[in-house]
Amino acid sequence: MSFLRSLSPLRAWRDLRRFLALRKPHEIGFMVISFAVTGTILFALYKDAAIPPTYKRDVLYVESWPLSRTDREIIDQQKADLIAEKKRAAELRARQLKRQAEFKRLDDRLERLGI
Repeated sequence: MSFLRSLSPLRAWRDLRRFLALRKPHEIGFMVISFAVTGTILFALYKDAAIPPTYKRDVLYVESWPLSRTDREIIDQQKADLIAEKKRAAELRARQLKRQAEFKRLDDRLERLGI
């Protein structure tokens, strides 16, 4: 426990002030610049990580069907499911094409800048 007794915020503050008093002005300037650059990078990483996901979580419900279903009922259900699946696939493809167009515009802008 003697180690924890030696820790004091007041002593740490005095030590920091003493350390900074011995530094030359250009060293303090470079320290401030390095803190600013590091803080900017950390802030950018934090903001980038805060982007919400664009996917939609679908709940999958398992349906229970009676054993007495006829083949006609099964085929009708499969046709209805196929239509819904094609609609979902078309929506997904439209989103993919939209995203691809966004990246294409970005690539074109970068090409004009020579990057």
